[in-house]
Amino acid sequence: MPHFFITTKDIKNNKITITDKDNFHHIAKVMRAKKGETLLLVDENQTCYQTVIENIDSKTITTKVVQTSKSNHIINLQLYLAQSILKTDAQNFVIQKATELGIKGIIPFVSDNCVIKEAVVDSKIDKWQKIACEAVKQCERTDFPTIGKRSTLADILNSPDYDIKIACVERCTDSSLKSCLQNIKIKGYKDKKIIVIIGPEGGFSAAEIKLLQKAENIHKISLGKLILRAETAVITALSNVIYELEQDD
Repeated sequence: MPHFFITTKDIKNNKITITDKDNFHHIAKVMRAKKGETLLLVDENQTCYQTVIENIDSKTITTKVVQTSKSNHIINLQLYLAQSILKTDAQNFVIQKATELGIKGIIPFVSDNCVIKEAVVDSKIDKWQKIACEAVKQCERTDFPTIGKRSTLADILNSPDYDIKIACVERCTDSSLKSCLQNIKIKGYKDKKIIVIIGPEGGFSAAEIKLLQKAENIHKISLGKLILRAETAVITALSNVIYELEQDD
C-alpha cells in the first residue's frame, strides 16, 4: 500500500485532515479512494498511522486513526550515490531503484563520456526529485533522499562531505567490492557517510582514470568479471554495500 506524508499539525483529536494538493489529487482522483477505505499516513517523526477515510470533499480528506506504530522502513546506513547522468529512461530507473534501496541522496555528475548536456541536467533536478518522492511512497520509506545539484567527478573526489568513497572502475581497481567492504568493516564505519561513485555508459575517460588514480583515500573497486550497464552497476554496488554494512541496531 503506498503511503502519504503528513505533518503532526494535521493531527487533531485522533483525526488526520489531508489538505496537501498533491496528496489530495493522488488519493481522491488517481486512486479514487472512497469513504471507509484504509490509508497509510506517515509524519515527520517517522510515525505511521493506519487510518480509515471518514469524508472526502472538494479540497480535503478527513481520516480517523485506527492504529499507530513506529516505522522501521529505513536503512541504518548513511549511503549516498554519485552517478554520471544517463539518458532519460535509464536515469529515471536509477533514481527509482536507488531510492527503493534506501540511499540518503544522489549526486548527479557530468563526466567526459556523459551524453547529457549540463543545461539539460540542471532542468531535470526537480523532476528527478519527484521521481524519488514517488518511489518513497511505493516502498514505504519514511525518509526522503535528496537529489543534489549537478557536480563533477573532481568535486566529488575532493569533497570533505563523505568519509568513505568507493569508485566502481574496471581500469584501475585496487580490489574487489567484497574485499573492499571487508576492509571497511575492520576499520569501522558506524555513523560514517559512504558514497558510491558510478561512471557513464562506456566508462570513465582516460583523463578521469588518471584523476581516480591520483585521488587519495578512494577505494577503487571492480564489480566482477563482467562489464555491467551503468544502471545494473548501480543496483549491484548499492545492494552489496547495504548487505554487508547495514547496521542491525
